[in-house]
Amino acid sequence: MRLGIIGCGNMGGGMASQLIKNGYEVTCFDPSPEISGKMATLGATTTTSAGALAKACDVIILSLPKAAVVETVMVEILPDIQTDTVILDTSTSVPATSQAMSTKGENHGFSFVDGPVSGGPAAANAGTMTMLLGGDPDAIETLRPVLDLLTAKTVKVGGSGAGHAAKIANNMLCAANLVLVGEAVRLGRAAGVAPADLLEGINAGSGRSGVSEVNFPKWILNNAFDSGFTMGLMRKDVGLALDLAKSSDVDLSGFAAIADIWLNASTDIADSDDFNAIVKTSPKEV
Repeated sequence: MRLGIIGCGNMGGGMASQLIKNGYEVTCFDPSPEISGKMATLGATTTTSAGALAKACDVIILSLPKAAVVETVMVEILPDIQTDTVILDTSTSVPATSQAMSTKGENHGFSFVDGPVSGGPAAANAGTMTMLLGGDPDAIETLRPVLDLLTAKTVKVGGSGAGHAAKIANNMLCAANLVLVGEAVRLGRAAGVAPADLLEGINAGSGRSGVSEVNFPKWILNNAFDSGFTMGLMRKDVGLALDLAKSSDVDLSGFAAIADIWLNASTDIADSDDFNAIVKTSPKEV
């Protein structure tokens, strides 16, 4: 297996590090000279273009910021993709892009699997990410040795595009839960219940969520706000949920008010800030 990663920032770099630590020879391409230098220091081979990487590798991992960048990179490398290559897109993209790339793969002799990830840079470095997979089952099995090193859990959710649809739905719920748990904590405090005690009660009951069990104790109640995932990235994901709903003719009226908080009512929080800072949108902070 000749393994390459395009996009070696926080997530892609973490994946590269994990694979190198486990004995894989990894080729990396990133447009940032600083990031490329870091990858070389870790032991990766670096290339000067995405096309050069595609010529050298038969398994390619994409770790890119959005669907438009995935599309641009795929146009660039298409002439250089080798027959029977498997491309794993770990970006938070959109179902239509994955489906279009999968069709290109059928026409050009490669497979395109969508596998967006959760867990942040720490999980990427530790090999404990969760990955939602959509695409051809045989291609996914080809990826299995790599997936076993990069993830603690993988879930096959369907055909091409299903992974990205599931990730958008997941992040929509995470965005909603951050706002709602923040409101629950403020409600409990107003009634004289300390936030930590309230969360212990919630986490023993049916209202618990990843946000109440992980985000609040790990990054919010201690004022750490250093999860590695930014407001800008979650705002992008909230927008992706709204766009997918519109294109699919699905009513998200229940989510609309929460989306407005992320996109319009929290402009005092910078895109570069930690996404958990959304709980600060109330006049009385958590």
